[in-house]
Amino acid sequence: MVEIETESSLISLLNSSKEINNVGFQGLNLLPFQDQILLKNISNCLFIGCVLGEKLSLHLINENFIFPSLKLPYATHPIRLYSCEDLYFGFDPKVPETYSQTLDAQVYKHYIKGGKSELSLRESIGRRLHDHGITNALTNYLSNFDPMKIVAIMGGHSIARDSDSYRKVASISSKLHQRGFLMISGGGPGAMEATHLGVWLSGKNESEWNQAFEMLAEAPSYKDELWLSKAFEVMEKFPSSSENESLGIPTWLYGHEPPTPFATHIAKYFANSVREDGLLALAKGGIVFSPGSAGTIQEIFQDATQNHYLTEEVASPMVFLGKEYWEKKYPIYSLLSKLSDEGKYKNLKLSITDEESTVVEHLEKFQTCL
Repeated sequence: MVEIETESSLISLLNSSKEINNVGFQGLNLLPFQDQILLKNISNCLFIGCVLGEKLSLHLINENFIFPSLKLPYATHPIRLYSCEDLYFGFDPKVPETYSQTLDAQVYKHYIKGGKSELSLRESIGRRLHDHGITNALTNYLSNFDPMKIVAIMGGHSIARDSDSYRKVASISSKLHQRGFLMISGGGPGAMEATHLGVWLSGKNESEWNQAFEMLAEAPSYKDELWLSKAFEVMEKFPSSSENESLGIPTWLYGHEPPTPFATHIAKYFANSVREDGLLALAKGGIVFSPGSAGTIQEIFQDATQNHYLTEEVASPMVFLGKEYWEKKYPIYSLLSKLSDEGKYKNLKLSITDEESTVVEHLEKFQTCL
């Protein structure tokens, strides 16, 4: 099915076709084109979240499928990924409490009020349509990248901005970005934020990096009142190149953790299961597991299972950052190695290191083996 999501593509279609069949129209205001549309024979098409009006609705309804807006506080048919400006519109870094007025905060408030389960039919359909739209927009965005050069960094939200781990993750991410990788993460605070910060600061000198980290260290945890404000201050003082793109994939399930504004593109979901599985599946170029707890450990075994069954047709590298953490404190690397040696898990490409350079070398070596 051809998808029409912009006015320019709509105009081109209307000017070139007398009959329109098997086309998906999404998120468009069709009223300015009403006279042209009324002259067309249109059948077997989808109209998702479009502004139609009575005449157009009557013209289209018998031979097509119309999904109207459900009038919820979020777009039920998003046609593109979110940006920092979308989610944080109205936020004033000098007045931290203005976060409550942003789209991100308002949607989370509605999400909690509507319930995480046992939803009304309207809410259930709305969330699923929203997430479908985000997945569609994500697919369109990633079509511009080599899928084998997408790398994710996983790790705990509690990693503080003033810690060595935070800076190490940022440095690794920056080095991988400079080597042509698209860096992605769960889009939240901690190690996730460090992933996007590293890309944001790519091209800056050491002095600028130090200044940025000093500013962020004034609010080291996402629980600090100035956490978001400090990020905005860094972004204003050190604007990033338009080439420094990164992708965050957060969820309103963990909406108490605001998404990092350093991610230039944000695919925020309601359904964490869809978000989690999709995030791991996208990282065909490999995943770096920095220290984390419940969520990160879940992702490790979920990724191992994807690799074992080759559900994405390729087994991507699993790089563990922190020998003490993953071999002694939580000996998951040792367990996976044992399970792999015994054949319980197949196709695992495991490595563990404390060195930034080794992480980069391992992921680049995987590229040469493709």
